[in-house]
Amino acid sequence: MNYDTLAEYIENSIKKNWELTALSDIGGTNHQFKDVAELIAKMHIMFEAAGLKPGDKIALCGKNSANWAVAFLSIITGGYVAVPILHEFKPETIHHLVDHSEAKVLFVDAAIWENLDEAAMPGLEAAVYISEYGLPFCKNPKVAEARDCLNELFGRRYPYSFGPENISYHRGEPDELAIINYTSGSTGMSKGVMLTYRSVLSNIRYCVEHLDFMKPGDGVVNMLPLAHLYGMVIDMLHVFVKGCHCYFLTRLPSPKVILTAFAQVQPKLIITVPLILEKIIRNKVFPLLDKPLMKLLLRVPFLDDRLLSKIKLNLTQAFGGKLQEIIIGGAPLNPDVEKFLKRIGFPYTVGYGMTECGPLISYAPPAENRFKSCGRIVDRMEIRVDSPDPATVPGDLWVKGDNVMKGYFKNEKATREVFPTDDGWMNTGDRAVIDADSFIYILGRSKTMILGPSGQNIYPEEIEAKLNNYPYVSESLVIDEDGKLVALIYPDYQSAADQGLDTAAIEKIMEQNIEALNKELPAYSRVSRFKIFLEEFEKTPKRSIKRFLYQP
Repeated sequence: MNYDTLAEYIENSIKKNWELTALSDIGGTNHQFKDVAELIAKMHIMFEAAGLKPGDKIALCGKNSANWAVAFLSIITGGYVAVPILHEFKPETIHHLVDHSEAKVLFVDAAIWENLDEAAMPGLEAAVYISEYGLPFCKNPKVAEARDCLNELFGRRYPYSFGPENISYHRGEPDELAIINYTSGSTGMSKGVMLTYRSVLSNIRYCVEHLDFMKPGDGVVNMLPLAHLYGMVIDMLHVFVKGCHCYFLTRLPSPKVILTAFAQVQPKLIITVPLILEKIIRNKVFPLLDKPLMKLLLRVPFLDDRLLSKIKLNLTQAFGGKLQEIIIGGAPLNPDVEKFLKRIGFPYTVGYGMTECGPLISYAPPAENRFKSCGRIVDRMEIRVDSPDPATVPGDLWVKGDNVMKGYFKNEKATREVFPTDDGWMNTGDRAVIDADSFIYILGRSKTMILGPSGQNIYPEEIEAKLNNYPYVSESLVIDEDGKLVALIYPDYQSAADQGLDTAAIEKIMEQNIEALNKELPAYSRVSRFKIFLEEFEKTPKRSIKRFLYQP
């Protein structure tokens, strides 16, 4: 059923699924929908004690968990602006984003708070532990008092009982700000994407209408970072409003951990990024297919179909046995993996989106998806390719519609770069073609973003800027090779020669540089190895490196 506001989707899911389990940490915390409702009500009491008003910003920085989801739901249902921050960011980056966003409250993991300095976040009025909602920091004594007496205050507000009839949340005007999501962790390049209730509602409505095989009580394994829109909106919020059960991984999402979770949850729907799927396929299937006998059997008519059906069945069992659809987004799928999935008739599809669209831009169901395509434009959105022949000649991809952001928070210059005109069209920064049936094919990301192992956005220019400051580095490029970050380095040979350094000495210095660089970076964006180039990188007339020449 469709609703006119996000609040109605959340309210009605809670009311209809009151006794069902909504959120679980695998091996830990469980919250029924009624528990979530009670926690939201208590958080709203605490926010009111803090003097917060609708539109005030509240940040979240912690690992995926059931309590993270509760905190987010508490924020957005109260009319406050959620500011999710990736927990793997360095303390100085977290300081900057909390301060830049004007957040008054910060939900945070205890381990992260230990390394933060409240003096670096002068606008912050309180910090709240995500795990048990304690207060490690509080400027306002009324907030501390409310937290200490929260159960008593809750009892006063609902003296007789607390039930579905008490659920009523902030409706939110379509153009009202709902989320600020930062596209980058660097203080110099951070851009806070402003998403309205219109955008979030449009994304949720699309998922409700087009993924209608999901029913109340169905389980989903949440693998993607909740601090990013793909994980937050598509993998968690959309699942919640359907009355489904979100299971959060409490360990690093290695193939073994993920497959164990799939066996427990038996999901119908899996939402993931290419790297996770590719690791599972490469580890579980490709070694089997490379065996001489298997190669021979796959050439035998009829037998190969039966063999492929068996492989498909085994792969489906590896994903829990009940899989109806796996949606891959965030980056292109490896062509070899996609060819294999096509050949066995596996129910996969590749979508396309970006933070600035909250995140959906295109999708097609598995039965319709086409090789190397990322589907068709989603509902309530328009698309165009600036090209003399959009079907054959790549051009800049532009989008317009309900999903598109309001702009970048406190960054008019960056906003104008993607909205150069006042007609609502936004330049995605990607190049694409669109075929006669409106299927979109992304041919290159001009933004150069690399997707991390668990869905984190990695911007190579930021790493390169740091690396270029190290001894004897003239210029560098950071690229993705099989899911690992590799630094291509052109050393400053002239300075090295002046110091009498030979090739071995230069290589040793570069090893030390990479070791020092990695200490500056979050774990997901560290460089795994480097390659030394003997000649400087090829440049455009503007002296920009021709990055595409060095991609694997």
